[in-house]
Amino acid sequence: MAERLKSKINCFNVSLAMLIYLMFDYKLIEALAMVAREGSFDNAAKALYITQSAVSQRVKLLEELTGQILIARTTPPQATSAGQKLLKHYLQVKQLEDDLTGEIGEPANKGFASITLGVNADSLTFWLIDALQSFIFEERALLDIRVDDQEQTHQLLKNGEVMGCISTQDQPMQGCRIKYLGRMDYHMMAAPEFAARYFTNGLTVEEVCHAPAIIFDRKDDLHYKLLHQALGEVPESIPTHYVPSIEKFAEYIVLGLAYGMLPDQQSTSLVNAGQVVSLSPDCRVSVKLYWHCWNLKSDLLEKLTQRLINKTKTLLKK
Repeated sequence: MAERLKSKINCFNVSLAMLIYLMFDYKLIEALAMVAREGSFDNAAKALYITQSAVSQRVKLLEELTGQILIARTTPPQATSAGQKLLKHYLQVKQLEDDLTGEIGEPANKGFASITLGVNADSLTFWLIDALQSFIFEERALLDIRVDDQEQTHQLLKNGEVMGCISTQDQPMQGCRIKYLGRMDYHMMAAPEFAARYFTNGLTVEEVCHAPAIIFDRKDDLHYKLLHQALGEVPESIPTHYVPSIEKFAEYIVLGLAYGMLPDQQSTSLVNAGQVVSLSPDCRVSVKLYWHCWNLKSDLLEKLTQRLINKTKTLLKK
């Protein structure tokens, strides 16, 4: 019994010593963060203005101190679960430091503040920059945007890779707060000649099995959601183009190469110009978007949150 207690005390002392060391030596955690952000040890070295060997040594020392592998040596390197916790800690401390610098520094000498965001491609393309334009100017903010599907961006926040994200998840994650922003509506669109060629009987299961569709990527399920809503079922196999480009996606449809889902922000002008028609006008898929961010007392993060909430009142549907 005494030996077990002694062992626990020793483990506690070692953990406490490591914690004290890590609290003050942020050069080690910074090296880890740069490798994860830049995608390689070489790029991390360039960002930190040190040698690749120095970066490797710092990450290795950090792993020895914590007794855990913090980043998998894959291509690109990926932070492990333990590494993600350190990255989140580093970003939160960095944000607080930036806030403090802004408060005590001279306004004329105020530097740039960097904010990492997880955003879906459609939000980035159609409304995010409009919503944050004045914020970027006024706060001298640099945006580091990571793009992923709207149903996956919250994982970036959970992993500690971003400070905030736009997601369809309607429940707050641990240590985070959430605000509803609005919704984007999507309709199934096609060029008039494409609709006349492939959908002479309207949107039916038989036609869907033979008409080439376009889907953004394999995480995108909007197409299947509308088919299920309109037809009550989704065929097991449909001919599909995968085109992960907002601009080329719409171009495919306008050129009559495929049919697919477009947000109203993009399709309205195309409908008015006679370039596309809706294949199922009474059906739509609404994507409700939520802003998630750390529950951190950061002045910059609070300003960003308020700007998003205020601006999306006119940019998104409620």
